[in-house]
Amino acid sequence: MLSIVIPVYNECESLAELVRRIQAVAQRQSYTIEIIMVDDGSTDGSWQRIVELAEQLQTDPHCQLVGYKLRRNFGKAAALAAGFDAAHGQQWITMDADLQDDPDEIPNLLAKLNEGFDVVTGWKQVRHDPWHKVGPSRIFNRMISWLTGVRLHDHNCGLKAYRREVFDEVQLYGEMHRFVPVLAAARGFRVSEIPVRHQPRLHGVSKYGWERFIKGLLDLFTVYFLTGFRHRPQHLLGSCGLAAIAFGGLGLSLLTLAWAISRLSSSWPDVHLHERAIFYYCIVALLLGAQLLSVGFIAELITAQNRPHTRPYSLAETTSKVESSQ
Repeated sequence: MLSIVIPVYNECESLAELVRRIQAVAQRQSYTIEIIMVDDGSTDGSWQRIVELAEQLQTDPHCQLVGYKLRRNFGKAAALAAGFDAAHGQQWITMDADLQDDPDEIPNLLAKLNEGFDVVTGWKQVRHDPWHKVGPSRIFNRMISWLTGVRLHDHNCGLKAYRREVFDEVQLYGEMHRFVPVLAAARGFRVSEIPVRHQPRLHGVSKYGWERFIKGLLDLFTVYFLTGFRHRPQHLLGSCGLAAIAFGGLGLSLLTLAWAISRLSSSWPDVHLHERAIFYYCIVALLLGAQLLSVGFIAELITAQNRPHTRPYSLAETTSKVESSQ
């Protein structure tokens, strides 16, 4: 069984056509598909449409639809998490409900997944979005690739394929859905991408505004910290602290040397430390460095206490499976 998880927020006009296209793919490829639509607090009648479609698909041997309605709008990550909790398939597809993700790409995603990858994300080479969304999105994708080392052209594409076991170790919360490939790669899962067709929006309006990029930037810093320093926070905080202490210590040493020479040599101009701004910068740097080191030690203590609840590794397989099959 293939599970397709679709978060829905005010996309009533698109749902029937989306289901029809998924049905066509299921029949053409002889798939058994479980469509899971999660209504994330819609106010336009999306839930009623989901109920109607679920009833219509009851007799379809290839495609079934299950709907889940959240009490309010919790966000895309929460809607996806609700869908994943209900999914029964071993392979999962995610797509948006606005018809901009083409269901005809599902076989291509699965083919790439079956090459041995754990996460396959779509790459919208030709985008049918306004320029003020495309430009910042491309810059943001480059930032993610540079900062995390996971080189993808389109991290935030809603059309993705996963193996079920990925979400045994990757947790969705906040707005972390756009960083699943990065979080999965940090756990050792294999990540790839394929070019996919992007359709122009036919109904409704985009649910994302300029504030999406501010939140995304903050989440990017969080992901960078979690993937690189989750189990060794002192390596980041302590490094910054030592750099600040080194700057402050070197600056004060040079100022002290200059002050001593001015007192011993009449040809050297007088040095009054309290009149030099760099003197205060160095003191602030020393204090900041000490604080960063202290915070790093506290973070290490918290990490040590939580280690029994979080495995610091990802296990792919064991010899017991091989022995039991022989």
